[in-house]
Amino acid sequence: MMLSVENLSVDFRVDTGWIRSVDGVSFDLPANATLGIVGESGSGKSVTALSVLRLHAMRTTRMAGRILFDGKDLLAMPERALRRLRGRDIAMIFQDPMHSLNPVLTIGDQIGETLRIHQGLSGDQAMTRAAELLDMVRIPDARSRIADFPHQLSGGMRQRVMIAMAIACRPRLLIADEPTTALDVTVQAQILELLRELRAEIGMSVILISHDLGLVAEFAERVLVMYAGSLVEDAPAQTIFEQPMHPYSEGLLRAIPSPDEDVFRLYAIPGRIPDPGRRPPGCAFAPRCTLALPACSAGMPPMDTASPGHLVRCPVRLSEGIR
Repeated sequence: MMLSVENLSVDFRVDTGWIRSVDGVSFDLPANATLGIVGESGSGKSVTALSVLRLHAMRTTRMAGRILFDGKDLLAMPERALRRLRGRDIAMIFQDPMHSLNPVLTIGDQIGETLRIHQGLSGDQAMTRAAELLDMVRIPDARSRIADFPHQLSGGMRQRVMIAMAIACRPRLLIADEPTTALDVTVQAQILELLRELRAEIGMSVILISHDLGLVAEFAERVLVMYAGSLVEDAPAQTIFEQPMHPYSEGLLRAIPSPDEDVFRLYAIPGRIPDPGRRPPGCAFAPRCTLALPACSAGMPPMDTASPGHLVRCPVRLSEGIR
């Protein structure tokens, strides 16, 4: 297994003490595979992704569990060794390219830095390769664009620059955190198609984090559903979208607008995701769940097998069996 996350927990220090943002998350990702992670804002998706590269401020963060990449525990790895791995073997596309790109450095300098550090290219060689990467991500007139600054590019082009930086060293794992946020539908489709083509060309695995379930359905082979810092369902993408077991997964799918409805009405899951410092006892989704029983608040239910390759954290649904 290329990546194995085992019982990952992440705590952040706040004024009142420590709060748990991610609680006991486990999953596996084989080589040349695609994984989608979905859930509301505050569910722990991005925190989980940032933990893989240990990008949290370590003075105010506690992490427990194991994150194994090629059998090596990234949480126990010395910082110097981890810096050699970041950008070379594991790369990340962040949510907001305008805030992730350095506004005072040219696009060529920012892409070239990765190439100089990890591949030892000279300045001229790095610029030549940077232009090739911009061309690869479909930026017109790439050679002249390497001298541009981020503010001179559109939102879609900045996102393509972020992708070019991420794939510069042909990583084995790419983490894409909301890669199409704030882009119009046409550009979203272009970015998704680009990631699909690059994945096939480079042969990398991809973790796609998104609020857009339609995007995940098109791209991912397997899907994790997160709620309040924990996994609630883990299944092949087709199973999640055709036969979800957890009530939260069902709610997310019902919230997708459907043009087939005679009367358009947007469904919303009642209530809101709990504050990390005030999670209810037992199943965190129980206060919003129409199926909740008193036992659901007694203790956190375990992830259990609904069918081969399909895990769910809901004893009520498991007792019913697959409908």
